Amino acid sequence: MNRLIPILVLVFLHCAVSAQEKEPTAIPAEPLTVNTTGSQGAENSPTKDEITTELNDSITRGLEYLAGQQVEDGSFGRGRFANHVGITSLATIAFMSDGNVPGRGKYARQVERGVDFILAHATETGLIAADTSHGPMYGHGFATLLLGEVYGMTEKDDQIRLALEKAVELIVRTQNDEGGWRYQPIPSDADVSVTICQVMALRSARNAGIKVPAETIDRAIDYVKECQNEDGGWRYMLRTGSSAWPRTAAGVASLFYAGVHRDESIEKGLNYLEEAATPGRGNVRQSHYYYGQYYAVQAMYMAGGERWIRWWPAIREELINRQSSNGGWLDHHVGGAYASSMALIILQMPKRYLPIFQR
Repeated sequence: MNRLIPILVLVFLHCAVSAQEKEPTAIPAEPLTVNTTGSQGAENSPTKDEITTELNDSITRGLEYLAGQQVEDGSFGRGRFANHVGITSLATIAFMSDGNVPGRGKYARQVERGVDFILAHATETGLIAADTSHGPMYGHGFATLLLGEVYGMTEKDDQIRLALEKAVELIVRTQNDEGGWRYQPIPSDADVSVTICQVMALRSARNAGIKVPAETIDRAIDYVKECQNEDGGWRYMLRTGSSAWPRTAAGVASLFYAGVHRDESIEKGLNYLEEAATPGRGNVRQSHYYYGQYYAVQAMYMAGGERWIRWWPAIREELINRQSSNGGWLDHHVGGAYASSMALIILQMPKRYLPIFQR
């Protein structure tokens, strides 16, 4: 886990078509409906009792807490994490997971202010970053994901589309020779964690109708696969390193979002996750817990079948039990807005409001 430290902690601590222009095909628009064993993903296969009274109560309290964390300029995050586009994007996505969008829903105003903050920090170069970001590609990935989801859930907004197109263009041109991305918007180094942020952002943009070069995704797939160890887990970078469950969750999710549905690497990664990180077993390493569960629940959701049936009730119960009396969740490194946003996105996946979870 020592190589995973930069994954979100340091980023937030320091800030977190082919050559012929053919229509992109590597990120399919059709539903992801199968996993490596041929079972259907959970997007079209709700399980019995996915949503419980306890879950709804927890979400209600959590959203109320999170709304109170938004500051005057529309951002989320405080202290060393103030004015952070990554935390703001995650918080806004958490409200959208409940069906709130600009102009509609109890928390429509929170969403509007969050989106306005992101648009205010979208630069001419395409980079979305606030002054506090010293590793901006993390925040840029989450902000691009937010814009893709907003654009896909609302009447088409020219300002959002322009910012989204420029953000995607920046992602495409900053991919390095290995096929990945790193903290800075330059094509130099790469790691699995920043790479999955960009892949997920590209998937959301593609779902919203923005062109994404197939070559960009193909190279990202190759990079992610090359970072997998023999035990099925993922190391942090291409060079030799140990496996860890949070980055393994990110690795598996990135392959699904890149359009890889049936592959031995996914099966091995899912097996590693269940062995190392199934909620409720008591043996799960707690470093980067919310980051890891954010991607793990997405991986199991897209895998569907028995994996989702096993994973969902376990993580639902665990997160409800972790909720504080004030309605929020706490990460001692990054803070309550970040942890609460991650927890709420996880807990609201069965609502299936977000386009990226509806395929």
